[in-house]
Amino acid sequence: MTIKRVLIANRGEIAVRIARACRKLGVETVLACSEADRASLAARIADRVVCIGPAQAMQSYLDQDAVITSAIGTGCDALHPGYGFLSERASFRRLCDEAGVRFIGPHAEAIATMGDKLTALRLAKANGVPTIPGCNELKSARDAKTEARRTGLPVILKASAGGGGRGMRVVRAFREIDSAFASASAEAQAAFGDGTLYMEKYIKSARHIEVQVFGDTHGKIVHLGERDCSVQRRHQKLIEEAPSPVVDGPLRKSLTAAALRLAKAASYVGAGTVEFIVDLESRAYYFLEMNTRIQVEHPVTEEITGMDLVSEQIRVAAGEPLSFLQGDVTLSGHAIECRINAEEVDAGFMPCPGAIVEWQQPDAAGVRVDTHCYPGYAIPPFYDSMIGKLIVLGEDRREAIEKTLSALDRFVIGGVQTTLPFSRAIVADDDFRRSAVTTDWLEHVFLPRYLNDAEVRR
Repeated sequence: MTIKRVLIANRGEIAVRIARACRKLGVETVLACSEADRASLAARIADRVVCIGPAQAMQSYLDQDAVITSAIGTGCDALHPGYGFLSERASFRRLCDEAGVRFIGPHAEAIATMGDKLTALRLAKANGVPTIPGCNELKSARDAKTEARRTGLPVILKASAGGGGRGMRVVRAFREIDSAFASASAEAQAAFGDGTLYMEKYIKSARHIEVQVFGDTHGKIVHLGERDCSVQRRHQKLIEEAPSPVVDGPLRKSLTAAALRLAKAASYVGAGTVEFIVDLESRAYYFLEMNTRIQVEHPVTEEITGMDLVSEQIRVAAGEPLSFLQGDVTLSGHAIECRINAEEVDAGFMPCPGAIVEWQQPDAAGVRVDTHCYPGYAIPPFYDSMIGKLIVLGEDRREAIEKTLSALDRFVIGGVQTTLPFSRAIVADDDFRRSAVTTDWLEHVFLPRYLNDAEVRR
């Protein structure tokens, strides 16, 4: 291993995950954290901690110069950006290259190409990867109306530089276009510094399926199967599973082949995720975007393949070839991940920062918890509300569901409200059990029913 010391340029559960992977490889760690995260679990287990600024992310985790200076000043020869923050900034990757610090992730060119949705769509089309009917850049709401008439409603407006559900609006009536365009563009500008929008046909009976790909510096690119991320609220994933219960052998072969074509066209290195929409009515699939980083939901892939994706990221960044060939990748069992957020569901998913007075996580075979929390930890109010992930592996989907319900029942978090009961209700629901869900099922079918039942209980 040529990498000796890694700067962890992130926070929360992914920072803990990176630190543990480094320890497994015998690599030293330095955690770059804000003032608000000095007491986090990641700070406790890293070999060294350096504070890079105040709680506000713009003055700490998003301060590229401060992060690079910390890496150089602590003698780190590599940097892991995790997900979010600077993980998909081509400019930051270039700064790392100029400073002689290895960026654990793809090259700047791949980040830039796949990070701009319009450029990525063009690359997909050029390589025979199906794309959703739609249009390129929209200059105004007037353009949006013209394209909506051509495409046919409903449509979805998307941020060209975006991701994570920000800068996205579904439009079902022409009278909604002006307000939807204005709000989506403003949100995209605030989140990404670029208010450019484009439009796609909105697929009503859609499943969100993504393929995990991995490339090395020796030209080898493989896939590790697919994940199903269809349980979403406001385009944010809440529950993920692998493999997808609606993807059969022929569709899996086609999806993974398309993902590999795109990754090879981008000369991709490291862990990446190619996301698709599958139309359940026609069984057609369409490219959505490629995320050029490790995903929140990567553990379900790890569970069904037995691969350590974060350790593999570090090895690949060190110049080592992938430790497995395509033929070595086998899918065994079924995994489900529930994201655990400190939120009050009945109050519109309002974040609930505060002190955790009790934390008892389930401990059983096939049950895994990725978190940065512990009893007494104070959840800061400045960041994403996710405080952990429950990952369960079963021999098949039925067993995975039952083990997930059991684990959620035994998971106790006191002092703050969390989405644990909400996740349990989803997994126990007949629609979920039958895999009869789509990307809008949670918001339009399940959530109204859940909130009505909560009102009755009160």
